[in-house]
Amino acid sequence: MKTIPNDIALRPRFQLEVSEPHEELLTAFENSATKPFLTKRLDEHIFIKFNAEHNHFWSPQLHLEIIEIDKNNSRIYGVFGPNPTLWTFFMFLHFGVATLFIILGIWAYSSASLDKSYTLQLALMGFMVVLWVVLYFFGRAGKHKGKPQMHELYRFMMTILG
Repeated sequence: MKTIPNDIALRPRFQLEVSEPHEELLTAFENSATKPFLTKRLDEHIFIKFNAEHNHFWSPQLHLEIIEIDKNNSRIYGVFGPNPTLWTFFMFLHFGVATLFIILGIWAYSSASLDKSYTLQLALMGFMVVLWVVLYFFGRAGKHKGKPQMHELYRFMMTILG
Protein backbone atom coordinates (compact mmCIF):
# COMPACT_ATOMS: atom_id res chain seq x y z
CA MET A 1 0.00 0.00 0.00
CA LYS A 2 1.34 3.43 -0.92
CA THR A 3 1.65 5.84 2.01
CA ILE A 4 0.32 9.37 1.91
CA PRO A 5 3.05 12.02 2.11
CA ASN A 6 3.03 14.12 5.29
CA ASP A 7 2.54 17.40 3.40
CA ILE A 8 -0.94 16.25 2.33
CA ALA A 9 -2.12 14.43 5.46
CA LEU A 10 -3.88 16.49 8.12
CA ARG A 11 -2.28 14.41 10.90
CA PRO A 12 1.34 13.65 9.92
CA ARG A 13 2.72 10.32 11.12
CA PHE A 14 6.18 8.84 11.46
CA GLN A 15 7.88 5.75 12.80
CA LEU A 16 11.35 5.24 14.27
CA GLU A 17 13.31 2.23 15.40
CA VAL A 18 15.49 2.84 18.45
CA SER A 19 18.03 0.49 19.98
CA GLU A 20 16.95 1.03 23.59
CA PRO A 21 14.56 -0.93 25.82
CA HIS A 22 11.06 0.45 25.63
CA GLU A 23 10.69 0.88 29.41
CA GLU A 24 13.79 3.11 29.51
CA LEU A 25 12.35 5.25 26.72
CA LEU A 26 8.99 5.53 28.46
CA THR A 27 10.71 6.54 31.70
CA ALA A 28 12.92 9.08 29.91
CA PHE A 29 9.88 10.77 28.38
CA GLU A 30 7.91 10.59 31.61
CA ASN A 31 10.69 12.32 33.58
CA SER A 32 11.45 15.00 30.97
CA ALA A 33 10.01 18.12 32.56
CA THR A 34 11.38 20.82 30.23
CA LYS A 35 9.57 24.10 29.62
CA PRO A 36 7.50 24.79 27.54
CA PHE A 37 6.58 21.11 27.15
CA LEU A 38 4.22 18.97 29.19
CA THR A 39 4.49 15.20 28.94
CA LYS A 40 1.98 12.62 30.10
CA ARG A 41 2.34 8.87 30.09
CA LEU A 42 -0.50 6.41 29.81
CA ASP A 43 0.73 2.80 29.58
CA GLU A 44 2.89 2.73 26.43
CA HIS A 45 1.63 6.07 25.14
CA ILE A 46 3.34 9.43 25.61
CA PHE A 47 1.51 12.71 24.98
CA ILE A 48 3.65 15.83 24.55
CA LYS A 49 2.04 19.24 24.34
CA PHE A 50 2.79 22.87 25.12
CA ASN A 51 2.10 24.49 28.48
CA ALA A 52 -0.58 27.17 28.83
CA GLU A 53 1.84 30.07 28.16
CA HIS A 54 2.88 28.75 24.74
CA ASN A 55 -0.42 27.15 23.79
CA HIS A 56 -2.66 28.80 21.19
CA PHE A 57 -5.80 27.68 19.38
CA TRP A 58 -3.85 25.78 16.71
CA SER A 59 -1.10 24.34 18.94
CA PRO A 60 -0.34 20.75 17.98
CA GLN A 61 0.49 17.88 20.26
CA LEU A 62 2.62 14.82 19.68
CA HIS A 63 1.34 11.35 20.51
CA LEU A 64 3.98 8.63 20.74
CA GLU A 65 3.38 4.94 21.11
CA ILE A 66 6.49 3.02 22.13
CA ILE A 67 6.37 -0.68 21.33
CA GLU A 68 8.89 -3.29 22.40
CA ILE A 69 10.44 -5.20 19.48
CA ASP A 70 12.79 -7.23 21.69
CA LYS A 71 14.69 -6.65 24.95
CA ASN A 72 17.02 -4.00 23.50
CA ASN A 73 15.03 -2.52 20.60
CA SER A 74 11.88 -0.46 20.40
CA ARG A 75 9.67 1.04 17.72
CA ILE A 76 8.16 4.49 18.13
CA TYR A 77 4.97 5.41 16.30
CA GLY A 78 4.34 9.16 16.30
CA VAL A 79 1.33 11.23 15.27
CA PHE A 80 1.15 15.01 15.23
CA GLY A 81 -2.32 16.31 15.72
CA PRO A 82 -4.37 19.18 17.07
CA ASN A 83 -5.79 19.34 20.54
CA PRO A 84 -8.26 16.41 20.81
CA THR A 85 -11.10 18.79 21.70
CA LEU A 86 -10.44 20.87 18.58
CA TRP A 87 -10.15 17.73 16.44
CA THR A 88 -13.47 16.42 17.77
CA PHE A 89 -15.13 19.77 17.14
CA PHE A 90 -13.90 19.83 13.53
CA MET A 91 -15.08 16.26 12.94
CA PHE A 92 -18.47 17.18 14.43
CA LEU A 93 -18.74 20.13 12.03
CA HIS A 94 -17.80 17.96 9.04
CA PHE A 95 -20.32 15.32 10.11
CA GLY A 96 -23.00 17.99 10.53
CA VAL A 97 -22.36 19.43 7.06
CA ALA A 98 -22.45 15.94 5.50
CA THR A 99 -25.68 15.08 7.33
CA LEU A 100 -27.35 18.33 6.21
CA PHE A 101 -26.19 17.67 2.64
CA ILE A 102 -27.82 14.21 2.68
CA ILE A 103 -31.04 15.56 4.24
CA LEU A 104 -31.23 18.32 1.63
CA GLY A 105 -30.65 15.75 -1.12
CA ILE A 106 -33.53 13.62 0.17
CA TRP A 107 -35.73 16.71 0.42
CA ALA A 108 -34.79 17.77 -3.15
CA TYR A 109 -35.55 14.27 -4.47
CA SER A 110 -38.93 14.24 -2.70
CA SER A 111 -39.81 17.66 -4.07
CA ALA A 112 -38.79 16.64 -7.59
CA SER A 113 -40.87 13.46 -7.30
CA LEU A 114 -43.90 15.53 -6.28
CA ASP A 115 -43.32 17.98 -9.17
CA LYS A 116 -42.57 20.82 -6.73
CA SER A 117 -39.77 23.33 -6.94
CA TYR A 118 -36.47 22.08 -5.52
CA THR A 119 -34.29 25.10 -6.31
CA LEU A 120 -33.92 26.03 -2.63
CA GLN A 121 -32.70 22.55 -1.71
CA LEU A 122 -30.13 22.51 -4.53
CA ALA A 123 -28.91 25.98 -3.56
CA LEU A 124 -28.51 24.88 0.07
CA MET A 125 -26.69 21.72 -1.06
CA GLY A 126 -24.29 23.93 -3.01
CA PHE A 127 -23.81 26.05 0.10
CA MET A 128 -22.98 22.88 2.10
CA VAL A 129 -20.28 22.00 -0.43
CA VAL A 130 -18.82 25.51 -0.17
CA LEU A 131 -18.98 25.31 3.64
CA TRP A 132 -17.15 21.96 3.60
CA VAL A 133 -14.39 23.41 1.38
CA VAL A 134 -14.10 26.42 3.73
CA LEU A 135 -13.78 24.05 6.73
CA TYR A 136 -11.11 22.06 4.92
CA PHE A 137 -9.01 25.13 4.11
CA PHE A 138 -9.55 26.48 7.63
CA GLY A 139 -8.06 23.22 8.97
CA ARG A 140 -5.16 23.43 6.52
CA ALA A 141 -4.46 27.02 7.58
CA GLY A 142 -4.43 25.90 11.22
CA LYS A 143 -1.99 23.13 10.42
CA HIS A 144 0.26 25.66 8.68
CA LYS A 145 0.10 27.98 11.70
CA GLY A 146 1.00 25.10 14.04
CA LYS A 147 3.87 23.79 11.90
CA PRO A 148 6.67 25.65 13.74
CA GLN A 149 5.48 24.12 17.00
CA MET A 150 5.40 20.69 15.33
CA HIS A 151 9.10 21.12 14.58
CA GLU A 152 9.72 22.15 18.21
CA LEU A 153 7.94 19.03 19.45
CA TYR A 154 9.96 16.86 17.07
CA ARG A 155 13.27 18.44 18.20
CA PHE A 156 12.27 17.92 21.84
CA MET A 157 11.53 14.26 21.14
CA MET A 158 14.84 13.80 19.32
CA THR A 159 16.69 15.48 22.22
CA ILE A 160 15.24 12.97 24.66
CA LEU A 161 16.09 10.09 22.33
CA GLY A 162 19.68 11.37 22.18
